[in-house]
Amino acid sequence: MAPRVLISDKLSDAAVQIFKDRGVDVDFRPELGKDKDKLAEIIGDYDGLAIRSATKVTPKILEKATRLKVIGRAGIGVDNVDIPAASAKGVIVMNTPFGNSITTAEHAIAMMFALARQIPQADASTQAGKWEKNRFMGVELTAKTLGIIGCGNIGAIVAERGIGLKMKVIAFDPFLSPERALTIGVEKVELDDLLARADVITLHTPLTEKTKNVLSAEALAKTRKGVRIINCARGGLVDEVALRAALDSGHVAGAAFDVFGVEPAEENPLFGHPNVVCTPHLGAATTEAQENVALQVAEQMSDYLLNGAISNAVNFPSITAEEAPKLKPFIALAEKLGSFAGQLTDSDIQTVRITYEGAVADQKIKALTSAAIAGLLRPALADVNVVSAPSIAKERGIVVEETTRAAEGDYDSLITLSITSDKYERAVSGTVFADGQPRIVDIKGIKVDAEFAPSMIYITNEDKPGFIGRFASLLGDAGINIATFALGRDRQGGDAIALVEVDGPLPAEVLEKVTALPHVKQAKPLTF
Repeated sequence: MAPRVLISDKLSDAAVQIFKDRGVDVDFRPELGKDKDKLAEIIGDYDGLAIRSATKVTPKILEKATRLKVIGRAGIGVDNVDIPAASAKGVIVMNTPFGNSITTAEHAIAMMFALARQIPQADASTQAGKWEKNRFMGVELTAKTLGIIGCGNIGAIVAERGIGLKMKVIAFDPFLSPERALTIGVEKVELDDLLARADVITLHTPLTEKTKNVLSAEALAKTRKGVRIINCARGGLVDEVALRAALDSGHVAGAAFDVFGVEPAEENPLFGHPNVVCTPHLGAATTEAQENVALQVAEQMSDYLLNGAISNAVNFPSITAEEAPKLKPFIALAEKLGSFAGQLTDSDIQTVRITYEGAVADQKIKALTSAAIAGLLRPALADVNVVSAPSIAKERGIVVEETTRAAEGDYDSLITLSITSDKYERAVSGTVFADGQPRIVDIKGIKVDAEFAPSMIYITNEDKPGFIGRFASLLGDAGINIATFALGRDRQGGDAIALVEVDGPLPAEVLEKVTALPHVKQAKPLTF
């Protein structure tokens, strides 16, 4: 019986034809993307779901998707898919991470020209018969400083185009190495330096907790007078209310936005300002980009449904169907070890060393390394996946080293992840026990035994009496239940570590109180 795929958003005819040519039954029903009830009603009949951005794949949809094996997103952003819910159902989620990079970069450059020469405003005036030649005094871009926030795949293309326009290009990106910056011809700077120097600021970073409102009211106040700001990345990177105030005061000369905090943007603080250019999320909207990502997702989904081959999956590495059962628990372990280190790291990562000991060393360690790097980078780069993680790490000059060796300790299999940053070195080890659950067994040389949990607190402290009682009382007073409590220390009275599983997220005010406890050096919330 041929697999069945439902296309619930607009996809090109050529993509539909690829499914048919490969022997996949395909239903093209683009109107379903906006009708979640109807989609939920029929999704149980399909093995694959091909989408763009209109379809929202919620837990409710997935609950009804009893046959679903794969979701293919034509494009990079998968924020319209509930990834944890899909993973829990065993549904592979694929995207097309590089299909529209050039198109998005070109749109940012087009917006920069539109701002510099007030093209939309001048067009409207001229077509109204006004001929206001003296009103529209623009600025040259040559020799101006272009500040790029986020210099990954798209940011690097923008940088290349900016250099071609004879602009001075500076970039802020914690994951951009000095060597990579030199290669692409940009000057790597800190954010405050970029704000102070840039004539034009363009954003090319995903929306994460670390990047949300990266251009806040405080940041905008640090920019030079007359700056122009472009956002073709994600809504939420800029405080739109604060930007409107800066535009009204004349501090910011102009803004060009393709993305907004709420979309579709039927109203927005930026609308109506004479020096603002807006487009309706057109970053990836060219014939070439739409065709590229549509064809790519059709090929990937067909390969998986017909042959079991996985590529560009955001929740599983590219491995064969035969390898999956043995690798799956170790993939989960590697990803969680990486996530543990990534959530605790707030400085430039230079080197990642991953050591595989024992039986795990005989498995497909490239897939495990990809999972570990994806986990490591994801806290800062939301769109990273196990396929794109190695190339993203390479782009940013992060050296990844792998070592395999025979078992030397108490475990049949052991994975140790060590990262070196510009400030410190951190190592964490884990294993998989007979129950198939990944566990942390060593942090910075201190032995612990802890399962990963959705909400955890990581604490480093001096090994002094009274800490556990004070900590437990503090959480109890706040109504927070402790599920598990794992402890370790290097020696009596020395450095100690606690990994605490709690029921639900830790409020910020409680975390502050934990940090203020006597002998506590550091307290960080973790989510897995």
